[in-house]
Amino acid sequence: MSSTDTLTVAVVGAHLSGMPLNPQLTERNATLLEETTTAPAYRLYALPDTTPPKPGLRRMAGGEGEAIIVEVWQIPASAFGSFVDLIPAPLGMGNVELADGRWVNGFICEGYALEQARDVTEFGGWRAYIKALTAEGEC
Repeated sequence: MSSTDTLTVAVVGAHLSGMPLNPQLTERNATLLEETTTAPAYRLYALPDTTPPKPGLRRMAGGEGEAIIVEVWQIPASAFGSFVDLIPAPLGMGNVELADGRWVNGFICEGYALEQARDVTEFGGWRAYIKALTAEGEC
């Protein structure tokens, strides 16, 4: 496929490899390109009352963020709309800056949802947070 036939998408939570919503990508013939991090400008939040558990990614101003682990996937452009249609509010697609300066499509979260969410940035990524919850018996 040429680059015009595909889109690049950064996923940060339940769509990561091995996570509950990853089939939404693989069923659309998306392929994993790499694991990397965002630019050090984001915070990660555990959204309350989501099934399966989902994070919200928020870009911060003035050096208040950190690098968060993401996976970068390539999805056929023809399948992108049906993928985005599955994303529930307060999540959505926006632009996410990666550590190397590239901007790609990626999951972002509306600000209102973060008011009651737990900041889990210290874990560096969603997988580490879920692992910690499992170890504590909370998940």
